Amino acid sequence: MPLYKSQQLKIYNSLSGEKEVFTPIHEGNVGMYVCGPTVYSNVHLGNLRTFMSFDVIFRYFQHLNYKVRYVRNITDVGHIVDDVDEGEDKIAKKARLEQLEPMEVVQRYTVDFHEILGAFNFLPPSIEPTATGHIIEQIEIIKKIIETGIGYEANGSVYFDVVKFNETNHYGRLSGRNIEDMLANTRDLDGQSDKRNPQDFALWKKAEPQHIMRWPSPWSDGFPGWHLECTAMSTKYLGNHFDIHGGGMDLKFPHHECEIAQNEACTGQTPVNYWLHANMLTLNGKKMAKSTGNNILPGEILSGENTILSKAFSASVTRFFMLQAHYRSILDFSDDAIVAAEKGYKRLMEAMSSLESIQPAPKSSLNIAEWKQLCYDAMNDDFNTPILIAQLFEGVRFVNLLKEGKETLTTEDATTFATAMNAFVFDVLGLESENASEGNNDKLEGTVNLLIEMRKQARENKNFALSDQIRDQLLALGIQLKDGKDGTTFSL
Repeated sequence: MPLYKSQQLKIYNSLSGEKEVFTPIHEGNVGMYVCGPTVYSNVHLGNLRTFMSFDVIFRYFQHLNYKVRYVRNITDVGHIVDDVDEGEDKIAKKARLEQLEPMEVVQRYTVDFHEILGAFNFLPPSIEPTATGHIIEQIEIIKKIIETGIGYEANGSVYFDVVKFNETNHYGRLSGRNIEDMLANTRDLDGQSDKRNPQDFALWKKAEPQHIMRWPSPWSDGFPGWHLECTAMSTKYLGNHFDIHGGGMDLKFPHHECEIAQNEACTGQTPVNYWLHANMLTLNGKKMAKSTGNNILPGEILSGENTILSKAFSASVTRFFMLQAHYRSILDFSDDAIVAAEKGYKRLMEAMSSLESIQPAPKSSLNIAEWKQLCYDAMNDDFNTPILIAQLFEGVRFVNLLKEGKETLTTEDATTFATAMNAFVFDVLGLESENASEGNNDKLEGTVNLLIEMRKQARENKNFALSDQIRDQLLALGIQLKDGKDGTTFSL
């Protein structure tokens, strides 16, 4: 029997503002779309946190034996500076500044995105479509929206009539906004806009002569609006009505609000059952910004080449730190916080390495079934990773008590315990153990260097028997000493 049948998962739905029992449209299957990066710069730490939250959600669905189609797009066109309809495309701007082809910019930062996510042990999505690969689909959606009378062409551009849409639908319900209030608070200052209403958004923009990225369409040579791409790609791969749509909190309005409107105008049905939004990341209590220097890139955490942190930290330590906060809460990143997380991570990995040494006993004095269900209860409560981590440290306490002989487990319970610890630590949270071995390597190096120093003193005291004994015993352990003019080194 698949695990999901025995676990009731509740998800906080941004659309209703409540936790709801998750019921997929098709039993045993999950369709999930997450807004991916705009590839005009290195992926920043806030983006990494958002994608990490959905990586864990993806992992947990798979752990529950769901068949998951996880679609995460690459925005490689159509994302305007400051996320408004006027201005310069971010990728085109970067290409102009660096005197590159736009697709060179896209390739460079797509590679960076994949390398960083790989370093942090992210699972790849099922499908990773690009906006430029779906221009035809976007044009077809625009045609349908025009046919309904909600889309209108003006001077080669096409806009979405928010006021007309709102006559039969509720534009703003995801973000809790009211169209009348939005219109009252918006002023069209220059009076030159092609839009009927200030809140209308672009479906297609006519390209100016200097605009590099352009495609032919029935209305003009131009490019699609930012919001349209996700509607096109999500519905192509998941259908007009699917289970989950996720992204950062900053995308709730206008991006996700516009997605809902486009889909409803085009298909007549609401596109998504559950909207999930990950919260923001701050740095030392302040908003991250390149302009103020209060900024750090994921790769700079790994290399230690930054002015924010006291040293380099591994990807798994960083991942562990981020998962100590719930995905819907604001997380503040600081040196003190990640140093503390590193200590906790090492404790957890030391316990994981001790699981195999647990000696079974005739009777169990620990209730492993109850502890295991508490781990599931944490994740079933809107993917509550901090509560899961707290339960895993209860598991660490069990390990220490078992090692000390103060508690006992039968063979069956010991197997259940070890399997559950491994599943939640490595499969669900996506942590990796090699960094713990790096810590052990540091200890090994210190121990061997101490023995090398003892051997040096023995030789200086002409105690060659002790010197040879140290060398031979280390060799028997697979550690070879090499004497040179600059001293003694060792290799494994």
